[in-house]
Amino acid sequence: MVGGKMKIRFSKIYNFSCMKCSIKEEHSQIGKSGFSRIVYCNDPDNPEQLQLKYRGNYVSTTKYTAINYIPKSLFEQFRRVANIYFLVVACVSFSPLAPYTASSILAPLLVVIGATMAKEGIEDWRRKRQDIEANNRKVNVYTENHTFQETRWRNLRVGDLIKVYKDEYFPVDLLLLSSSYEDGICYVETSNLDGETNLKVKHALDVTSSLHDDSSFRNFKAVVKCEDPNEDLYTFIGTLYYENQQHPLSVQQILLRDSKLRNTDYVYGVVIFTGHDTKVMQNSTDPPSKRSAIEKRMDKIIYVLFGTLITIAFIGSIFFGIETTNDIRGGKLRRWYLRPDKTSVFYDPKRATLASFFHFLTALMLYGYLIPISLYVSIEIVKVLQSIFINQDREMYYEETNKPAHARTSNLNEELGQVDTILSDKTGTLTCNSMEFVKCSIAGVAYGRVVTEVERALAKRKGDGDTSNDVEESSDPKSIKGFNFKDERIMNGQWVHEPHRDMIQKFFRVLAVCHTVIPDVDKKTGEISYEAESPDEAAFVIAARELGFQFFERTQSRITLHELDHRSGKMVDRSYQLLHVLEFSSSRKRMSVIVKNVENQFLLLCKGADSVMFERLSKDGRVFEGITKEHLKQYAEAGLRTLVVAYRELDEKEFQSWEQEFLNAQASVTADRDALVDATADKIERDLMLLGVTAVEDKLQKGVPECIDKLAKAGIKIWVLTGDKMETAINIGYACSLLRPDMRQIIITLDSQDILVLENQANKETIAKALHDSITKQIREGMSQVNSSKEITASFGLIIDGKSLSFALDKKLEKSFLELAINCASVICCRSTPKQKALVTRLVKVGTHQRTLAIGDGANDVSMLQEADVGVGISGVEGMQAVMSSDYAIAQFRFLERLLLIHGHWCYRRISMMLCYFFYKNLAFGLTLFWFEGFASFSGRPAYNDWYMSLYNVFFTSLPVIALGVFDQDVSARLCLQFPKLYEEGTKNILFSWPRILGWMLNGVICSMIIFFGTTNSLMHHVFRKDGQPVDYGVLGVMMYTCVVWTVNCQMALSINYFTWIQHLFIWGSIAFWYVFLVVYGSLSPIFSTTAYKILVEACAPSPLYWLVTVLVVVATLLPYVTYRAFQTEFHPMYHDQIQRKRLEGLNSDSAEEFSDRGKQKIEL
Repeated sequence: MVGGKMKIRFSKIYNFSCMKCSIKEEHSQIGKSGFSRIVYCNDPDNPEQLQLKYRGNYVSTTKYTAINYIPKSLFEQFRRVANIYFLVVACVSFSPLAPYTASSILAPLLVVIGATMAKEGIEDWRRKRQDIEANNRKVNVYTENHTFQETRWRNLRVGDLIKVYKDEYFPVDLLLLSSSYEDGICYVETSNLDGETNLKVKHALDVTSSLHDDSSFRNFKAVVKCEDPNEDLYTFIGTLYYENQQHPLSVQQILLRDSKLRNTDYVYGVVIFTGHDTKVMQNSTDPPSKRSAIEKRMDKIIYVLFGTLITIAFIGSIFFGIETTNDIRGGKLRRWYLRPDKTSVFYDPKRATLASFFHFLTALMLYGYLIPISLYVSIEIVKVLQSIFINQDREMYYEETNKPAHARTSNLNEELGQVDTILSDKTGTLTCNSMEFVKCSIAGVAYGRVVTEVERALAKRKGDGDTSNDVEESSDPKSIKGFNFKDERIMNGQWVHEPHRDMIQKFFRVLAVCHTVIPDVDKKTGEISYEAESPDEAAFVIAARELGFQFFERTQSRITLHELDHRSGKMVDRSYQLLHVLEFSSSRKRMSVIVKNVENQFLLLCKGADSVMFERLSKDGRVFEGITKEHLKQYAEAGLRTLVVAYRELDEKEFQSWEQEFLNAQASVTADRDALVDATADKIERDLMLLGVTAVEDKLQKGVPECIDKLAKAGIKIWVLTGDKMETAINIGYACSLLRPDMRQIIITLDSQDILVLENQANKETIAKALHDSITKQIREGMSQVNSSKEITASFGLIIDGKSLSFALDKKLEKSFLELAINCASVICCRSTPKQKALVTRLVKVGTHQRTLAIGDGANDVSMLQEADVGVGISGVEGMQAVMSSDYAIAQFRFLERLLLIHGHWCYRRISMMLCYFFYKNLAFGLTLFWFEGFASFSGRPAYNDWYMSLYNVFFTSLPVIALGVFDQDVSARLCLQFPKLYEEGTKNILFSWPRILGWMLNGVICSMIIFFGTTNSLMHHVFRKDGQPVDYGVLGVMMYTCVVWTVNCQMALSINYFTWIQHLFIWGSIAFWYVFLVVYGSLSPIFSTTAYKILVEACAPSPLYWLVTVLVVVATLLPYVTYRAFQTEFHPMYHDQIQRKRLEGLNSDSAEEFSDRGKQKIEL
């Protein structure tokens, strides 16, 4: 009703503890350690409060600040050991020891570090802009002029009085003073905090709920003493000192930052916690500096190369010292042409040890080409280009919201191909945040012909393809939100012809009356919308309306329906006097209303979980119990959320007697008040008549079951961490195929009657010990079940609630909990706080030493996303907090399949191949310098012209390796999805394992030896020039360099699986550019070109021997790799080798599954 909701005093409707707050034991701690916060309400400038120096409300989620950007970013860069090496070499290169100029080392280092720092800065600036947007939002704050004026969020202070309007987010943690409702009720949506979309009821204290307008705060002053900032979202302990009285505060009076005001025009509140002291920010962690596993291993490889460099430099220095010592023996000069009698300290036979030391320093710089400085730049370029491909993937574009995939960082692309465990939020991530009424059972008859996603999956698994004959999918373009029900037997008023029409009428009357929904009538169109605490309740009321029982008006004491009278066949208005609402709670698992109809009948209408409802049925009310339970089982297998619907007629005297007892229990001020109220309600909710069962679908996002199934086939484990109740989480687990009917459940919970009794009677220490012992026992029993079932290969699903999780994450229990969890096929953590999500993620990451991926869509998932190795944000309906804290953003969960199995696999393979090839080509080139130095008595002279060495990693070999990292594909996208087992090459790190890395390095060593000894032995004793001159220093350098360029580029051509014109251009273009460079550079004056002066035109090109040796040496160099790959592919193929062969043989889809199973054995190879 329009404006009618303003007149409803909800404190008269709600009856349980959500409306009350009593003095408890915890309030005695106020003023002690951990409970020392003092807030002067509406007096933020109070001198005593100013001395406390509380934080402001400015929030920052960035990694850097203007002050620490340069030092922190430099620290990040020099975490890479290669950068430290080149920094040292750049400093030493200014001395006479350097074999080349300082600029040739310093310039590349500055480019590498500068480019990477710029990239990091740009990415962090994006986060900064999001912070600026949030901090500059507007809110109304009470000023000294006794009026509310707009200010920015960042300007709020502790003690400020603010006014928040409907559909606005709360900028701070507030103490609720009053609202637009007379008794201080307000509705809050906390989806950004705990993932739940159902509305929470908050209630101001009676003493402040009368402050309804701006003028009533002119003389308002109060003091709040409460707990210090902490991360617990579900508790709050404090005391309000107002008008010389103390009033206990609980979480029911606290409105948390980032939750949203709903169904309430406005609220007034006092700022308690600001900025990083708010509970949502306490649950956040600083943006971590994430590094991929491959990058960490790359550092170890650099250490290996450093060891190699130092070793060969040391060996060269020893030989240099020996040769230098022997140059003057008995006054005779052995190598007289070096004039050892007139030398500097760098070559002095009399001080050979010192000369050897200086030679060692020179060799460290000379062999620096073993350490690929361009590697980091090339990787950055490749990763940025890979990210662009991810962003432009049309298959991951969600047209409905116009949102493509977005790689917010490029540092972790290869991590997408190595994910072992996915930790997922539920609401908004797996589901669409919507409930739909799809089926019901009334009087033993099942209604509803719409097939759910889970039913289709079950039918497909069972091989039943005939489900379309008796069910139909909802494809109506005029579909109604919350209602996806199709059955001509009871729709359009046809229920009046059913045999049990009286029970059908009562069933839908219960749905239309038993709730706390508020109708909202649009003045212009007259259409009615419903504002409900939960999407379930909205779905029930909408279903009742669509089937002829329209709830359209609510007052303080009356509910009115517009319903179809089955006797007259006309629509009539029917009112019910609302006497009591016994609301739903997690312990009661049911909700009831007591009403009086126009016939003066007293009715108790009830709906609740089957676990508590069937035991409350009367003997006469069990007529349809058996068949209803069968339907209930079918609905549960279909992944639907079910509630049992029942009613009871009450005798007037019985009701009056019970009401007096109930009111007395409500008025109690003792510690066990809640238990008294529950017990009294339990007395009236007995002897019920069963009407039927509702079945509501928590609508999954499109493709979620198929995606989870595909990821599971890829060997990826999936955990669900949700703030939802256990029942809800289990239902959705079945719906998305995370839990299966044949799976045994291990449930760890503290929600037992014994525990509840203990908590009401024992002291804190006794309770904590008992709870700890209970969890220990349950974990031990779970492991016993798992161990006893290993022989029969049974699969288990572990479900644990948030309270139990807090004990399981204790240092003493976390190892045994993790051991149990990793032995289960699926894990679901219910009622998890954001902090617990992050702790579970860290436990899995550290405990398994495997890659973890977290995916979520709300602010409650931020800590989890930041803690995981890879964080994926869903750009859904819960704001952009998760996306802004993520590494990758997608619009739908199903896109995760393509992100991991295709882009992840490709990126992992490309980066792995790229790194192996980089180390190969630098060893193949760098070690020729070592062999040549041995050939030249370890004189420290390089084998090549300075410009040859400077341009090796820039022009002649860099572009092909970048093309490999961007374009190569071992198999197509279609085959990646068709054979998900291929993904295990990444999780097992087969392509970047130490044997594979060392194998490529060995290939580089062999190539360098064949190139050096092949060229020198082929040319040494032959006439090379037309004038009869033999090979000189310049020709030998060109000859070896030509073989190196040809070899490493042809090796690239052999390694590539997927050729594009770009790869052809880069590979053969790099080789061609070497010859162009020789011509151009050789045409310069000998002052600049030195040993390269006209070397190709006049010496090498006219000589047939040059071309013949090039061909023979290159073929000989590539032969070992070709032989190895031919043998491996034929006798010991890797999984992708098998797929490639089958593709060439024309693999069809029928044999794909069989081949995938066979290939599982090969994935270890």
